[in-house]
Amino acid sequence: MNPIEKPLVWLYGEVKSPPFSKEARLEAGYLLRLLQGGESLGLPWSRPMPSIGARCHELRVNDAKRTWRLVYHIATESIVILEVFQKQTTGTPQAVLETCRRRLRKYIADTGE
Repeated sequence: MNPIEKPLVWLYGEVKSPPFSKEARLEAGYLLRLLQGGESLGLPWSRPMPSIGARCHELRVNDAKRTWRLVYHIATESIVILEVFQKQTTGTPQAVLETCRRRLRKYIADTGE
């Protein structure tokens, strides 16, 4: 790993085939690698999620038959994956938002981030 790359910290979920197609898995991996290297992604790949917390974003990965979301937090020393889910509605479900907020609070409490 490049010394300036941030490691990924997976609090929940994974990106593997299946359920992701091979193409969607590769795209997610590529986008995560850009984030690890310090790239700032914008639409259509990522959008801010301030309703979850500071420096939280939603990574968008379109699959052949599904749309995936990876909710992440850009921490000082890492990229923290809070949730991976299949997008089924136009908005992010309230339960997903609450789960991400809870995981982020715990991560911050545990690490002092």
